[in-house]
Amino acid sequence: MAEAKPRGTPKAAKGRKKRAVEPRSRGLTAPSLVAGSPPAAVTQLANAIAEDGGAVIGIFKDPWAGKWQLLAGLPIDKLEPTPFQRDLSDSHATRLADAIGKLDRYLDPVVAVRTDEGRYWVPNGSHRLAAMTRLGGRSIVALVVPEREVAYRILALNTEKAHNLREKSLEVIRLAQGLAELDGGPEKGYATEFEEPSLLTLGLCYQERGRFSGGAYHPVVKRVEAFVSAPLTAALEKRAERAAELLALDDAVNAAIAALKDRGFQSPYLRAFVVARINPLRWKRGASGEFDEVIGKMRSAAERFDAAKIKAAEVGRAAGPPDE
Repeated sequence: MAEAKPRGTPKAAKGRKKRAVEPRSRGLTAPSLVAGSPPAAVTQLANAIAEDGGAVIGIFKDPWAGKWQLLAGLPIDKLEPTPFQRDLSDSHATRLADAIGKLDRYLDPVVAVRTDEGRYWVPNGSHRLAAMTRLGGRSIVALVVPEREVAYRILALNTEKAHNLREKSLEVIRLAQGLAELDGGPEKGYATEFEEPSLLTLGLCYQERGRFSGGAYHPVVKRVEAFVSAPLTAALEKRAERAAELLALDDAVNAAIAALKDRGFQSPYLRAFVVARINPLRWKRGASGEFDEVIGKMRSAAERFDAAKIKAAEVGRAAGPPDE
């Protein structure tokens, strides 16, 4: 007789909790933040900041991993947002300017990386930079990081303002395009920065069609996308093909929505209704599939969509995001 396996073992192993980190057991002590001499590259950066018209306030190590960085005052006209991050929110920048003006203090340094041309990219703090510019500021305080690649990786930590899907998707695809020119490493190597693979495909759609309603397709795309091991350049070519397929699906859905409107249907949820009707994964909990197959089925279903068979009560029960 075969030996019985103990029941519940795999489940218990899966649910095992990580050991709690001992308080005050990691990182650097406060005095060690300024101990030692900075490497030559950091000293050279300090000299370059002075030549650019800035002033180094301090050179120190970060308290987590002990990497050297600088706190500096920089001429405000030397700073600019990175070319791959989200678009500026005018209303958010205005609110920040009002808050700084009322407090009469600027307390939150931006993060900056110096380029070879003597400019300073701001991967974290573009709205603060815009606010200070609107207030007529001459300079701004920045945490200057010596490693330029940090500008590409820091966006994952940027919580200055919550992203909507369009902003996040555009930021991720611009980041991927910038990284492809920089080193072209494998796409899956940047999973932390990109957060989820669907944002890459949706970002390309938003670049092509500014008013693309990505929210309607995001739940489906999330279930059929995965990071790939191909170099970023090749991966982006494949994602461009997928974006074209998704835009073709959107065209078919737009035609179905137009047919519903011709019949007198008026609702902000028409797109969500049509997409739900043609989604082959809708009633399959946890189901996934191949991108080309699933999006292809949805496009075919959208092209066959018969608005004459739709009843008002069905649209009234529609759930999902309103059309963007």
